[in-house]
Amino acid sequence: MSSGDRFICGIEIHQQLNTKKLFCSCESELSEESTDTYFRRLRPTAGESGLTDHAALIESKKQRGFRYQSPARVSCLVELDEEPPGNVNPDALDIALTFAAMVNAKIIDEIHFMRKIIVDGSGPGGYQRTAMVAVDGYIEISGKRITIQSVCLEEDSARKIEEKDGEVTYRLDRLSIPLIEIATGPDIRTPEEAMEVALRIGTMLRATKKVKRGIGTIREDINISLPGGPRTEIKGAQELRLLPMYVENEVQRHIMLTEIKKILSSRNVSADGKLEDVTAVFKDCQSKVIRGALSENGKVMAVRLQGFAGVLNGGDGKLRLGAEMAQRARTKGVKGIFHSDELPAYGIEQDIVNKIREHLKMKEQDAFVLCAEKENVCITALEAAVERAKEALTGVPEETRDPQPDGTSRYMRPLPGAARMYPETDVPPIMITSDRLERIYSNLPELPEETEKRLISKYGLNDQQARQIVREGNEDLFEKIAKDRSMVSIAATTFLGTFTEMEREGTNIGAISEGSVLEVFDSLKGSKFAKEALPSLFREIAKGVSLNDAVKKLGIGAVDESEAIRIIAGIVKEREKFVREKGTASAGPLMGPVMEALRGKLDGKRMNELLAAEIKRILD
Repeated sequence: MSSGDRFICGIEIHQQLNTKKLFCSCESELSEESTDTYFRRLRPTAGESGLTDHAALIESKKQRGFRYQSPARVSCLVELDEEPPGNVNPDALDIALTFAAMVNAKIIDEIHFMRKIIVDGSGPGGYQRTAMVAVDGYIEISGKRITIQSVCLEEDSARKIEEKDGEVTYRLDRLSIPLIEIATGPDIRTPEEAMEVALRIGTMLRATKKVKRGIGTIREDINISLPGGPRTEIKGAQELRLLPMYVENEVQRHIMLTEIKKILSSRNVSADGKLEDVTAVFKDCQSKVIRGALSENGKVMAVRLQGFAGVLNGGDGKLRLGAEMAQRARTKGVKGIFHSDELPAYGIEQDIVNKIREHLKMKEQDAFVLCAEKENVCITALEAAVERAKEALTGVPEETRDPQPDGTSRYMRPLPGAARMYPETDVPPIMITSDRLERIYSNLPELPEETEKRLISKYGLNDQQARQIVREGNEDLFEKIAKDRSMVSIAATTFLGTFTEMEREGTNIGAISEGSVLEVFDSLKGSKFAKEALPSLFREIAKGVSLNDAVKKLGIGAVDESEAIRIIAGIVKEREKFVREKGTASAGPLMGPVMEALRGKLDGKRMNELLAAEIKRILD
């Protein structure tokens, strides 16, 4: 995809910091502890401007209740909003200041915390605390400068455990873990550039040595618009490799919706049709969805969309307003809706389609949407779908979207605005003194490119190896292993080859702790197994198996050389005729059974030497 003015993109990175919580002394760890719960209902309030945020109002209409689990040691009355916050964690603030200095941002001399109104239950108080630390910084990627609009320090949200019957359960272990939020300017022009920017920022964050690692500790929000068009936000992406797909798919979605707007603008359209009960039309319908709804005393309701034919699912599948409407309907508790552009299908035959069109007094360019559920659910779902149809008349709606594993996204809620902000009066302003800044600037961490140069010069890695080790954040662990220079090549192969292959297989590398890696290499240096055993061992450790149990399970305990010679001699003896026929060329074919017998128990190079020696002995 070419660069230029095709779209505008910026990203926000949210990274958990490896300190205690932001406003209390609780540990910043996740817990599986089952505890007593506390029930709340939340409602939106006006922000500093006197207005109430539209997204908060929409959320409050769901009328859900929230239950909070508060495990000991990782949560307290501060998280429950039953006690005022303590002083801001100084370590967390120092990390934010350090990163701000690393990206050449202007540090604010007096930091004020604000509250963002959020009533989805992710905070028992109905808000999230955040403070701007610095503005107007920049990073460089491939010779291009990307602006860093802001660096903020904020608290993470509570962790959703389950949702059922109109009630959501959250656990407060994650709430108030310190987050650093980095927002770029709208400078990104290609999908690949979005990934490069996120990678650069993530690498710089890890360079501080003060951030958490693992799944869920870093999240990306992607803000996208066409030139002059509205902005949408894909919130909470976690897989870096999917960022280009999210960007490309969202750009295509914006283009599609812009085209739909042009088509509708050329027609006599209206989405003000009346919701009508068409249950009688479906009395003999064989659709499983329809029959299931009717068997539960549900109804089938439909609404006419004047002039919408062909844009719900037309243009060879390129116009998909129907999918957009279905996503809105699902937020009201239905599994889906039907629309005329996709029918007849799903057990709904043409005869029924014709009857619906007749019932709704439709013309050729008209479309309809229908839903089968309990009457009240049908009404709310179709109203949401119709509202989305009306938004199509103005193009792309401003909304927050949920990233999906296939690189697409789904509707979450309207895009929040400035009306959700108001001052935090329980946290006093923090003056950033010159002494503090001097300490920060005099102790800045090594930049990633400096680390790469050091790894190359000190350990003999090539450019690509050093870059990849630093990008993956494994430089500290690599250097601990590489103190023994005999381990340099094996460590590099493990991080760049073995772990990469394991990830492709679907193995969760994040489940292998730094301590486990060091334990494996210490045992390798102690000759408890051969280096060939490492991939199998790490696969077992990723499943939660201890090193000792993995060695026993795999049967790869090292053998002494005399035992290895005996095993190899037996293999050669069994194939003596073959050895005498092929001579020294028999070594290649015989390495297979030798490795099968000794894999993980003896170094491969030494296996080859012993095999060659035994073949020579037979031939002599």
